[in-house]
Amino acid sequence: MTLDRSVLAFAGFMVLLSVALTVWVSPLFVWLTVFVGTNLLQSAFTGFCPAAIVMKRLGIRPGCAF
Repeated sequence: MTLDRSVLAFAGFMVLLSVALTVWVSPLFVWLTVFVGTNLLQSAFTGFCPAAIVMKRLGIRPGCAF
């Protein structure tokens, strides 16, 4: 799996997790969804993604975007 697909998979997992936490734990977890969405939006425009930096250091092979 490339870095690009890993970042997308991680973002999708975080969105689903935050929705589940919002429904079953506390409505305040909706802010986690907002944070993930904002991070995805800013990385689309700037190319900077903290998750990509961490995953690259963990040894996931690079893709085209990051």
